Amino acid sequence: MNRSDLIAASKQLLLAGAALSCAFGVQADSEIDVKQLSQDIEHQVIEWRRDLHQHPELSNREFRTSKVIKQHLESLGLEVTSNIAHTGVVGILKGGKPGPLIALRADMDGLPVKEEVDLPFASKATDTYRGQEVGVMHACGHDTHVAILMGVAQNLVKIKEQLSGDVMFIFQPAEEGAPAGEEGGAELMLKEGLFANRKPEKIFGLHVTSSMPTGMIGLRAGPAMASEDSFTITVNGKQTHGSRPWNGVDPIVTSAQIINSVQTIVSRQVDVTAAPAVVSFGAINGGIRSNIIPDEVELIGTIRTFDQDMRADIKLRLANSATMIAQSMGASATTKIDQGYPVTVNNPELVAQMKPVLAGVVGDEMLIEPGLITGAEDFSYYALETPGLFFFLGVTPKGTDHTTAPSNHSPRFYVDESALVVGVEALTQLAVTSL
Repeated sequence: MNRSDLIAASKQLLLAGAALSCAFGVQADSEIDVKQLSQDIEHQVIEWRRDLHQHPELSNREFRTSKVIKQHLESLGLEVTSNIAHTGVVGILKGGKPGPLIALRADMDGLPVKEEVDLPFASKATDTYRGQEVGVMHACGHDTHVAILMGVAQNLVKIKEQLSGDVMFIFQPAEEGAPAGEEGGAELMLKEGLFANRKPEKIFGLHVTSSMPTGMIGLRAGPAMASEDSFTITVNGKQTHGSRPWNGVDPIVTSAQIINSVQTIVSRQVDVTAAPAVVSFGAINGGIRSNIIPDEVELIGTIRTFDQDMRADIKLRLANSATMIAQSMGASATTKIDQGYPVTVNNPELVAQMKPVLAGVVGDEMLIEPGLITGAEDFSYYALETPGLFFFLGVTPKGTDHTTAPSNHSPRFYVDESALVVGVEALTQLAVTSL
């Protein structure tokens, strides 16, 4: 090969290398070090979390939390809209180049739980819940979700000129459920037009959990968390003296028959090989005295499913069972079902695309596929509108058995704050990869 041929071949190799580099979105002079960005703000994220933890607020009452978020997003120069679904805050970051819109979501409400964790920043807050004064605590980790997303926003603002597209930061109230008589949460944010002007191409969210060790990420494709529906069955009989049951119709015995029969819906009537399901009774209210058979008994319970068709089928079977059994015993039964959150479904294609990204953050050994979770999440509403990915972040410290650690919603729920930077890096990296 002569000198001119060598020069020509070298040019071809350089051009080919440049083409490959562009194809994979990697350029040496614009490489983004997400890990370093996240580590640089770790202390600040922890400080935000501690402040939020010390000042928790109940669903639809997150006034201080909303103000803190709004001030932070405005300080970053984002387009900010507040008072969505009562206290929700949304920030829009415009990337330096044209491209799609993606969304990142954090929930921000606390729970009516009195904190029992010995922390210098433990919650002493109280409020009124269902007519009673209660302690208020971030017993589900929503304080960490807010702090993490505030950090992600700060990261992405620093590199916005390199982003090909825009980011919607959703800080959502009332994930734990709106107070009686009120609307709230993701459903209300969507109802009030969250995605009306421009729908995100995809949405990401996370949830901390004590059921995994610090820094581990759990991600499952397809159905990941259950739907949730609560029900009330009112059984009406005929009051009589306990010594003469034949003179009345006993709603207590009728209720017992209904409870026993309903257990066969899952065990004998639906195909649990297709998807698991749970029907549980949580309360039975009726009668006041040992020798008086009452007129009425109230049964309260919950339905959990991982399939929308099965969900509808079980609700129909529940109502039919209660009605027919009551009639067979001379009583009557009315079933009221309050529809809760849908099944949380992780888009399989999006999971396949982003699983290597999360593995790159924590390592293959720290990325697991968890089992189905019978808890419910209103992130599910967003995932019905656009492809969604919702993952779990372990927060139980080394040396503590995560299988016995106090669970989310416990007054002793504890967060290892070293996990927060992992959440910031993971969400930031998902956004950067998407744009």
